[in-house]
Amino acid sequence: MANIQDVARAAGVSTASVSRYLAGKTVRSGEAISRAVRELDYSPSAVARTLKSGRHDSIGVIVPDITNPFFAGLVKGIDDVARPAGFQLILGNSDEDPEQENSLLESFVQRTDGIIIAPLVEEDRSVLGLDDESPPVVLVDRQLSVESRFDRVIADNATGSRLAVDHLTALGHSDIAFISGPLMSSPGRARRDGFLRSMSAHGLAVGEDYLHLGDFREASGFTAMNRLWSLAKRPTAVFVANNLMAIGALKALHDLGVRVPDDISVISFDDLSFASLLNPPLTVIGRDEREQGRIAARLLLRRLTGDPGGPAEKVTVPVDLVIRRSTSFPRSPHRK
Repeated sequence: MANIQDVARAAGVSTASVSRYLAGKTVRSGEAISRAVRELDYSPSAVARTLKSGRHDSIGVIVPDITNPFFAGLVKGIDDVARPAGFQLILGNSDEDPEQENSLLESFVQRTDGIIIAPLVEEDRSVLGLDDESPPVVLVDRQLSVESRFDRVIADNATGSRLAVDHLTALGHSDIAFISGPLMSSPGRARRDGFLRSMSAHGLAVGEDYLHLGDFREASGFTAMNRLWSLAKRPTAVFVANNLMAIGALKALHDLGVRVPDDISVISFDDLSFASLLNPPLTVIGRDEREQGRIAARLLLRRLTGDPGGPAEKVTVPVDLVIRRSTSFPRSPHRK
């Protein structure tokens, strides 16, 4: 049985164009779509038939890692705004997988009124491939490398890195390591670039052995921290680019018998609800993830209800330094 993707391929258009045609709207390739529907004997699904009403009363939200507490807070913020406005959320987890992300986008284009997405990489072909006939899209937490028609809500990543470096250098640290997220994603690149610029502003060089590339997941933080502690000259402090990698780094230090902050200071980008309960409580660069989600939802609702064709808006959410007890002055030379 033919599906909407088959019709789109036969007509040489996007699935969004087919969806709009099935909803009774005028599209540029309507004749080609009509011919493909007849030739393939396509029968729209129940979901497709609901398009006739012109509204699904739903918003698609695609996050890269549903296990990350940051995205849980973000989704809660989106729901705070969407539900009172009469929209239910359909949540998709791309799991940092481009094929999964593309599949979710194709599905949500057909069955939601709008989409909020944290794109996997700055050159995200799935998002850039959406045409003008797709539902409105808002980018959240991550953005694209090119100026686009999409509204976006991001954190002030560069300032976050500067605050972390300023804090550690004020304590007397100069041997500071960094565990980065993937550099093809905007927060991964921006936090690393901000770290290097801030270190340079303090007159501090950073050797390659102090820069470790992670993937925003716990296991990569664990691996990176083990490698840092195996160095002949160990760092006295480490800045970790997100909360999950920080958990992995702390687990590695615990397994190694390393004391925080006596042997090494640790600071993380993004807070955790239980960070103050850790031993010692974790110093972080914090932000209001629920408010970031609320802003993204408001931008999307504006597109859906009031200003569908206005210029794209970029909102930067502020960050702040939350000092707890995982950072202290360096107490001894860190050599093996």
